[in-house]
Amino acid sequence: MIHRKLKALGTGLLLAAFALGTPARAQESHLEQVQKIGALKVCTTGDYRPFTYLDPATGKFEGIDIDLANDLGTALGVKVEFVKTSWSNLMKDFTGGACDIAMGGISITLPRQKAAYFSIPIMVDGKTPITKCENVSKFQTLTDIDKPGVTAVVNPGGTNESFARASLKNAKIVVFPDNTTIFEEILAGRADLMMTDAIETRLQEKRHPGLCAVHPDKPFTFSEKAFLLPEGDEVFKAFVDQWLHLRLNDGTYARISATWIR
Repeated sequence: MIHRKLKALGTGLLLAAFALGTPARAQESHLEQVQKIGALKVCTTGDYRPFTYLDPATGKFEGIDIDLANDLGTALGVKVEFVKTSWSNLMKDFTGGACDIAMGGISITLPRQKAAYFSIPIMVDGKTPITKCENVSKFQTLTDIDKPGVTAVVNPGGTNESFARASLKNAKIVVFPDNTTIFEEILAGRADLMMTDAIETRLQEKRHPGLCAVHPDKPFTFSEKAFLLPEGDEVFKAFVDQWLHLRLNDGTYARISATWIR
C-alpha cells in the first residue's frame, strides 16, 4: 500500500515538474496576430532622415526603414500601416500596443531594452557634431564643445538630447522641436552645432551647403541601430531577426540604403 502511494506521489511530482518545465504560451505571437489581421503596424517618427521622413507634400512616409518595413510586410504577406509617433512618446506608444514593431533609426539603449526586445543590429553608429564648415576645427572634442558661449541644439526626447545633457555642463543646450528643420538653426547662427548620429551628419552636410560633419568616421560614442520588438515574443523576434539577417546579406539593405543616402 505504501509502495503504491509512493509510486503515485512520484508520478505526480514528475508530471508537475514536466508541466513547470514546459509552460504553455500565454498568448499568440505577433507573428500569428499580424497574419490573422492582415496588417503590420509600424511605429515611426517621420523626422529622421535617411531612416524615416513624413513628406508633408504627399502625407507619406519614406526612407530606409520605411522601405524595409514594406519589405517585411511582403515577407509576412500583409499590408503595412505606419503609426506616427515622436521620440518623446516612442516607448510609451510602443509598449502601450500602438504597433507591432518600431522602425526608423532607433538606437539600442539599456533603458529601452528594459521595456522591449531589439532585433539584431542593422548598423553601427555614434554621436558626432555637425557645424558650420569654418568651425569644424573648433569642435573636435567634447572639451572643445563644453564651454561657456557655445550653444548646442537638440531635438527633444531621443538619444541626441540624452547624450547632450550627459556630456555638456558648461555649454548652453537649446531644444528645438522640429527635427526636420533643426539644422537650419546652425546655418542661421542661433546654434553653434548639433551632436547626432554620424550617418545623419553625413546626409545633412549634403543637404545643407555650409554645414560639415565633424569626424563622422570617429564619433564620440558607440551605438547600434535596430528595430523595437515586443518584449517576451520570441517567435516574432526569431522571424524578424531571420528576415533581417537575409536582407543584410542578400544585397537588399545595401540597395535600399544607397537610394536614400545620396
